[in-house]
Amino acid sequence: MPTSIYQVDSFTREAFKGNPAGVCLLETPADEAWMQRVAAEMNLSETAFVITRSDEDRDLRWFTPAIEVDLCGHATLATAHILWEQGLRPPDAPCRFHTRSGLLTAERSDERIVLDFPANPPEPVDTPTGLLDALGLAPTYVGQTRFDYFVEAESEQIVRDLSPDFVRLKSLGVRGVMITARSRSKDVDFISRFFAPGAGIDEDPVTGSAHCALAPYWAKVLGRDEVVGYQASARGGTVWCHVVDDRVRLSGYAVTVLRGVLGVATEG
Repeated sequence: MPTSIYQVDSFTREAFKGNPAGVCLLETPADEAWMQRVAAEMNLSETAFVITRSDEDRDLRWFTPAIEVDLCGHATLATAHILWEQGLRPPDAPCRFHTRSGLLTAERSDERIVLDFPANPPEPVDTPTGLLDALGLAPTYVGQTRFDYFVEAESEQIVRDLSPDFVRLKSLGVRGVMITARSRSKDVDFISRFFAPGAGIDEDPVTGSAHCALAPYWAKVLGRDEVVGYQASARGGTVWCHVVDDRVRLSGYAVTVLRGVLGVATEG
């Protein structure tokens, strides 16, 4: 059967904003090398590959153009959006995904899609050699999560103006580096940017998995469990966050911008 593939802009209500993700619907498991080639062809920060496990459950994997990753928020949001849009899940039914990061769920709340992800707060660490030179800033806090380095800057303007050395960042041996600061806007609590040259992406437009660290950090700083983040990439996107114990509920909008069929056979 033809393999359907979609492109969805996540964490935005406007096409060509937010973070574009590929969503590939598979009838049967596919070869890992084939999925990596498809992700490289799509050339998006992540492409999701979805396989139906049962009426309610699906297996979900994510690939950048260079590697498979353990957790991806925007491509999960995009996948749930496509399943509902294409009538593959009832409009009021949640989506359940079995992944390398455990069971993840998505549900609708008004017009937003809400993801239930594991919290991944940063722990303080000594500043790695080369990190500050690569970023070109003096941080107020440096931490590390399961996947990434976490750096707080003194001001929003520093985050927005940052122009890191991607070659040096790639040599640090982690998936990525998130930079954050308190927001000047009354509608947003914090802003961030995310750089992942080690995963084949110099700057990711809007990173759901990074908000698994950003949300608990800023919730603690601000003394409340609901916070709003804006990722200040060139495309930009807003993530509403609710910290509940060791989980983070990330919510945002999605827009389908492309629907197609792969013209090559699935390898599996």
